[in-house]
Amino acid sequence: MSVLLRHLESFGALLLAVIWISPLLFAFWAAFHATTDAVNFNLTAPWTLENFRTAWDGAPWLRYFLNTFMLVTVILIGQFIVTTLAGFAFAQVRFPGRDIVFILVLMQLFILPEVLIVENYVMVSRLGLFDTILGVGMPYMASAFGIFLMRQAFKGVPIELHEAARIEGCGWFGILWRVYVPLARPTYLAYALVSVSTHWNNFLWPLIVTNSPDTRPLTVGLSIFGAPENGVDISIISAATMMSVAPLLVAFLVFQRQFVQAFLRAGIK
Repeated sequence: MSVLLRHLESFGALLLAVIWISPLLFAFWAAFHATTDAVNFNLTAPWTLENFRTAWDGAPWLRYFLNTFMLVTVILIGQFIVTTLAGFAFAQVRFPGRDIVFILVLMQLFILPEVLIVENYVMVSRLGLFDTILGVGMPYMASAFGIFLMRQAFKGVPIELHEAARIEGCGWFGILWRVYVPLARPTYLAYALVSVSTHWNNFLWPLIVTNSPDTRPLTVGLSIFGAPENGVDISIISAATMMSVAPLLVAFLVFQRQFVQAFLRAGIK
């Protein structure tokens, strides 16, 4: 009976995996075939790169890639600074109301980002950051999930190392930089992978706060490229989609082992 259950679980997991990846597989198939062959699943149809050439010439993709890279980099740097300082404060610094403030921070996890779009829009406009990379990334720099993750990682650091650094004359920032940050590298890696993949695929907020190709990320550029008024060609749109997701797919395949190990080592203690 147990053997049958294991086989059923394996089959169910495989079925869910196939269902989940099927849209990506179809996009891959369509990107390398003519539209009629892709829709009809003509297995004998020739493969072609013409769809990629047509898609590349149809939009400033190089600018979109650069904007997206700059966006995820700015967000990640801001998140590392904020989450490191806040996580260390909540883990090792004792101050009145620490637990209450930490609970208030965690309440951010229950608030959908879409709820704050109007307030974020007003604030970005007042700061004069509308239609800028910094304006797109600023609302995401204070991450409750990142603060929680860093707090848990810092709480797992042996107190003996903390005391040894203090005896050596290190201040708070010296202890943080020389003791806690190096020991939390797996957590930083795990969080970086999640942050980059999340904001690489973010769409709604960049769509609202950007107006020009000079600041649009890939997701917004892809939506404009695939708009019905520009003509709908499933093969060309699939080629553009594959170009957009290719960096993340390559990064995941290259760092797959590190990705899994980082999350295992950064598990909640």
